[in-house]
Amino acid sequence: MTVATAGHPTPAHPEPAGVDNRLVVGGAMLTWRSLLLPTLPDPTAVLAHSALHALTAARQHAVHGTELLLSTASRVDAQLRTELREAGFTVSVLDDEGVHPSAPDRPRAAEPGRLWLLTSGSTGRPKRVGHTLGTLTTVRGDQPDRTWLCPYAPGTYAWWQVVTLSLTQPGQHLVVVEPDELDDWPTVAAAHGVDAASGTPTFWRRTLYRDAAALARVPLRQITLGGEPVDQAILDQLRDVFPTARISWIYASSEVGASIVVHDGRAGFPVDWLDRETPGRPTLSVRDDELVVTSPYHGAGLAGPIRTGDRVQVLDGRVLITGRLDSDEINVGGSKVSAGVVRGVLAGHPAVAWARVTGRRAPVLGRMVVAEVVLVPADPADEAALVRWCVDRLPEHAVPRRIRVLTEIPVKETLKSDV
Repeated sequence: MTVATAGHPTPAHPEPAGVDNRLVVGGAMLTWRSLLLPTLPDPTAVLAHSALHALTAARQHAVHGTELLLSTASRVDAQLRTELREAGFTVSVLDDEGVHPSAPDRPRAAEPGRLWLLTSGSTGRPKRVGHTLGTLTTVRGDQPDRTWLCPYAPGTYAWWQVVTLSLTQPGQHLVVVEPDELDDWPTVAAAHGVDAASGTPTFWRRTLYRDAAALARVPLRQITLGGEPVDQAILDQLRDVFPTARISWIYASSEVGASIVVHDGRAGFPVDWLDRETPGRPTLSVRDDELVVTSPYHGAGLAGPIRTGDRVQVLDGRVLITGRLDSDEINVGGSKVSAGVVRGVLAGHPAVAWARVTGRRAPVLGRMVVAEVVLVPADPADEAALVRWCVDRLPEHAVPRRIRVLTEIPVKETLKSDV
């Protein structure tokens, strides 16, 4: 990488505490300190060409406080680039040749220390949510030394969570995998001693489906899941492979930050956590089946109780997040069905590696429940067997009427699969 530091002003902040942590990225072994910092406009929206370029932009922000929105070119289309320039950002493509800026349409003064995240766009076009390194750094206090895997797309909330941990905590090393390395990440992780990894449930399901034996060779002591609803099946599958590892589920979003952390190996969180007020910690509530969070880590301009848009169900003393409000509920002839609950039942079948449940228009009923599944190669099942499984565990109106078998677990750049 040839971007240089020439012309930079004196650093606005001291070097972060994790500056000497190891980084493995693009096959190279580095440290945060050894990264060559780009000279960036202020404010800027950086479209990183690779994981390495994204890391240099993150350290540049930590040292200089440049107002920064960080993403990849594939997540920012032409319309969004125009919107960013109209909002006063210089849109800067960052690659091996340096910084390639497109000037803002409406220049403005920078807001020092501001970090902007793009939401995943699950409810429409991505929108900007403002943070700082402080609000993104939610892991504080002494941590055991770890070598973390970072599989996330640069600039996403989950990416920043792993990156800020490594930037701010000595002993938190980082192995970053590019999108073209994802299918073979266990080999990379085992070679570099990765003992902690964070990923979406889809990420973990896909890895188990492709090569569970390779995954088992990674010496994981910490496994973290987040970004999508987490069901008991994936937690149990990971426990079977890693019986001594700590398995954590984290509920987090760009709007409310990291709000729920569960380590007990059970889906959801205890119902007695609801409406519990503790200084410095988020308060969790449920209103009209929707999770509501009041968080000290919320984005800029947000305060007080924030409706998350996530649907919840209280079952057996646990609060389960079943999916997005606008897509989880299926109305079948006047009876409400949770797509997430049906998905959890299907995922519990030993032959199912992944499942997605939706509603489809149907005569008389208005909607009917349908599903897509990916089956475990060594333990196939036919549609009739899966329907019988659901009949034994669901009310009649919630049983899928069509089950389509896919050959591969679908995944987006965000490591999610629209479940």
